[in-house]
Parts: sequence; structure tokens; C-alpha cells
Amino acid sequence: MNSLSDRLQMAVRRLTGRGTLNEKDIDEMLREVRLSLLEADVNFRVVRNFTNNIKEQALGEKILKGLNPGQQVVKIVHEELKRIMGTEVEGINYFDKGLTIVMVVGLQGSGKTTSIGKLAVHTRKVDGKKPFIIAADVYRPAAIDQLKTIGKEIGVTVYDEGQKDPRKIVKNGLEEAKKAGANLVIIDTAGRLHIDEEMMQELVDLKELTKPNEILLTVDAMTGQDAANIAKSFHDQLETTGAILTKLDGDTRGGAALSIREVSGIPIKFASSGEKMDTFEIFHPERMASRILGMGDVLTLIEKAEEAIDEDEAMSMMEKLANDTFNYNDLLKQFKMMKRMGSLSRLLGFIPGMGNLREATQNIDEKKFYQMEVLIKSMTEEERRDTKLLERSASRRKRVALGAGMQVADLNRLRDALKQLKDMMKKMMQMDEQSLKSASKDPSKIMNQAPKKQKKGKGKGKGNFRYR
Repeated sequence: MNSLSDRLQMAVRRLTGRGTLNEKDIDEMLREVRLSLLEADVNFRVVRNFTNNIKEQALGEKILKGLNPGQQVVKIVHEELKRIMGTEVEGINYFDKGLTIVMVVGLQGSGKTTSIGKLAVHTRKVDGKKPFIIAADVYRPAAIDQLKTIGKEIGVTVYDEGQKDPRKIVKNGLEEAKKAGANLVIIDTAGRLHIDEEMMQELVDLKELTKPNEILLTVDAMTGQDAANIAKSFHDQLETTGAILTKLDGDTRGGAALSIREVSGIPIKFASSGEKMDTFEIFHPERMASRILGMGDVLTLIEKAEEAIDEDEAMSMMEKLANDTFNYNDLLKQFKMMKRMGSLSRLLGFIPGMGNLREATQNIDEKKFYQMEVLIKSMTEEERRDTKLLERSASRRKRVALGAGMQVADLNRLRDALKQLKDMMKKMMQMDEQSLKSASKDPSKIMNQAPKKQKKGKGKGKGNFRYR
């Protein structure tokens, strides 16, 4: 089954660029939209309201008789997607002074324990907080062990007393947090396979005891409209303040996100994807709407790049690529930058027009980057610096491959990667503005771009580059 994103993109793409539209065109698009949403397990009431609102706006006189009606309908779909996911970006409501308390609730398997670790990392890095975690999910011993392992990995204290009364654990944990000088406490609470009365009573008791600033519910994005129904059950009894949408890297790509807010009234505050502790971000409804419609999410990509990439280092690399002095040391630095930003398939999802390549890159083994690093580290410092040494010597290539425990063919792939990177940069430097715009929509055009012939006596100034 195609993902929600693919189906929606296909439905609206038929209207893009059309000079005229009529009611039949709108109805055909909405039929496809309705089917794609229902197949992604979006709540039926949400689907009905969504399509009715789009139709009402799309059939307006201003749209049908205005300029580029197809583009305007796409804009309406985008705005409606944003509206049902919540128009505002909402983070944690902190106390200005003293201890901010966050209770995290959710069913087993919803990604609760991992989300707590990610939330601690996020609040420390982004908000400058000193987090402290209390392990109060006493019904699954593995949950306490997992949380302690995560705490050790991220350098955050995890307080636990084993499988005792969670109310006593939390009370004692809060005292310890104050002694430790923490200003944010994150409490892991009872997780069960299903919602039951005993579980809810315990959570209500903990709420009364701690008076938390936030009660965040972890919901699995892969569960579709069930996520919304679960969220409503928790919200009715606990008045949860927000949701953490987990496993957002699955095929649904927004199915649960489109149901939760409308059905339960809970705002989605954070989104989590992948297992790594840095795959966690504040939920931006507008950016998610853009991702679903294949418009990319350049702002999030820029934020991730700013976190991972040193600007001076990046400029130095660009200059080296342009001047053909880019070497294996620089390639190694680039691999490390990319790893800090996340997986290749995830990064492509942020780039407009590149979402369709995500599926192809899902199969790229991220270990290949590690293998390339090992090959580079098997070279001498001189070989890393002067790339021509390996080009000229078969014996050097054999020695490097052997030292890395790999084949010469693996080293040749690394050499090809370096060459392609240099070639692409050279071609980009020779493209005019119009060609670059065209290439941004179809990146394959960069490699197919024929080099421009320079006129004699010209193009020798700074900033012009030629093939050697």
C-alpha cells in the first residue's frame, strides 16, 4: 500500500498547473484524498470534515476564476492539514523558578521509555535544563532497567527503588531531584497493554501528589485512529496537556497526527522517529503538512544542519571542492557531519521534490559510511592528503584495502564517491541561475549537465573553475 503522503501528493498533483478547474475536477481530487486518508486509518469524522472544508473553499468564486486555481487548491489542502494538526507550535510550560514536573504516560509499546530519554536530551540541549528522571513504571522490570541504561548513555540521573509503591518512589524521587539541583523532573509512569481502572487510578493519584506542569502522552503513529481513541481515554481522565507522537518514520507518515488533535483535543507537542536519542523534535503542524504534501521541510533541515555543521568548516570544504583540493580527510569530516544530522533517507524527506527518493535510500546500509571511514583511516596521512597517490599506485590500493580488512573493489567505490562529489561541484559552479533552479527540482540534472565552453581570454578570474 502506498503511504498517505504518496497518495495525497498524487491526488493534488493532477490539479497543479491547471489553468481552469470545475466542480468535477475538485470532486475527483477529493475522492482520492478521502480514500488515501481512510486507507491511512485516519478517523472517519476527521476525513469528512477535512474534505467538506476543502470543497467549500475550493468552489469559491475567487479560486475557480482566479489565476492558477490548481496551485490555490493545493494551498487550501496545505492550510487544512495544518489546521487539523493544530496551528500553534507548543513546547513545555516551564516554571520560571523551582522544579518543573513532567509526567509521561502511555501504553506499553508506544515508545514511552525511549521518548523519556529523548525528552531529557532535548530539554537539556534546547532549553538548557538540568533533567532528572524518576522510574515509576513498576509493572515491567525491564522498563526500569531500560530507563537506567538510557540514563547512563545520556548522562542523566535515573532514580528508582525497584518494584515498590510508585507513589512513594515519586515522593522520594522529588526530594532527591531537589538535592541534586535539578530544575526538570520527568516521571515514567505505569504502562500496560491496555487501559484499565487500576492503572488510571494510580496515574490520577500521581497527578494529585505531584501537581505536574505537563502530562505528556506517548502515542504510536503507526496505530492510526486507534492512537486518537487512546489519547481521548487518557485525556478524559487525566486532562493530558500534550502528546508525543512516536515512530513517525513509518508508512503512515501522518495518519495518526491527522486524527489525534481533532478527536481528543490534545495538542501534539513533540515528534519522535528512529531509535537514536537525537531523533526528537518540537512538532510543527505547518512543517508536517508540507512534508505530507511532498513540499519538504527546509526549515527543519536547516536547523539540523546548524546543530551538526560548523559554518567555517563547511565554507572551507566548499572552497576545497571548488578548487579541486578536496581530499580524503575532508571526506571523512563530511561523513561525520552527515552522521550527526541523521540517516540519509530521513534527510531526503526534508528536501522539496526529494521525498520520492526516500524509499530507494531506505535500503542504503548506513554501515557503508562506517566502512568508508575504516578505509580512510587505513591510509597514510600522505595518502589522505594527496588523492593522486592512490590513483597512481595499485600496490598502495591493495595495502589500504588489506589494512581495512576489505576488498580493493570497496576502496574503488570510495574513490568513485570522491570523484563524483568533485564532478558534481564543478558542474554546479558552471551552471547558470536558471539551470540551478531546474536542478533543485530534479537533482539528477546536475550530473547530466554538459560543461559550458569558455570563450578564449575570458573566465580566468576568481570564481571561475575549469576541468583539469
